[in-house]
Amino acid sequence: MSIAQNPLSVEVTLPREDVALIVVEGYLDIDTATEFQHHLANQLHHGRRHFLIDLSGVPFMDSSGMNIVLRIYQEVREISGSVHIISPAPAVRRVLDLTGVSITVPVSDSLDAALGRVDASPQ
Repeated sequence: MSIAQNPLSVEVTLPREDVALIVVEGYLDIDTATEFQHHLANQLHHGRRHFLIDLSGVPFMDSSGMNIVLRIYQEVREISGSVHIISPAPAVRRVLDLTGVSITVPVSDSLDAALGRVDASPQ
């Protein structure tokens, strides 16, 4: 599938100074993973420590997308940060569960629940 057929949309907002909410829509695969990675790296560069990744608009994610989520998870752990996945679509949730990613990276049903986990994490 080409990018033209399945463009990726990534919208970043800042619910708090050190928290980036990344809302992703479209296929998160080998063709679009680099764009997703650039958004995460940009937020890390600007001092964000906590990443809330909303995957409710992602009908498909392959290992490229999962690897980027795990990579940012490892990077922010070094600065006492966190990564939380919000509302993954059912097919994506199944992949996260089958691969064990959901054991490492917490999955929440809502933005409020994810923010609550950020507040509960040791600073």
